[in-house]
Amino acid sequence: MSLKDQITEDMKNAMRAKDSERLGTIRLLLAAIKQKEVDERVVLDDVAVVAIVDKLIKQRKDSIEAFVKAERKDLADKEAAELLVLQAYLPARLSAEEVTAAVQAIAAALAAELGRAVGPADMGKLMGAVKAQLAGKADMGQVSAAVKAALAG
Repeated sequence: MSLKDQITEDMKNAMRAKDSERLGTIRLLLAAIKQKEVDERVVLDDVAVVAIVDKLIKQRKDSIEAFVKAERKDLADKEAAELLVLQAYLPARLSAEEVTAAVQAIAAALAAELGRAVGPADMGKLMGAVKAQLAGKADMGQVSAAVKAALAG
């Protein structure tokens, strides 16, 4: 069963259970998926759906941060509840050590390909290669920090 089918099934279950908060979040996710499909005239695969979930999670984290600064605990709690629902659709994340090891391996492969050590000027090349391999599997904030560390060392 594809991730999109699983999300649709979860929406039906939330409707049956009359879980309005979960239902609202799932509908929001399905609307974002449908919007992307209509805009690009494609049927999204699981990787693209995970990218959308990642984007929505980042929005929730930013919103929570803003609401906490504005002392709006009620709105921050609502966003946190949506965040928990969305995180259920992400694959298992890599640990910080696994991310660092993967970035080091990709950096070594890129250095071999270029025939020289990678440096700060190769940030774009390395980030592109890492993003292609770790998209949806790791937090991109962690990935970025690991890439910077690999280029510095």
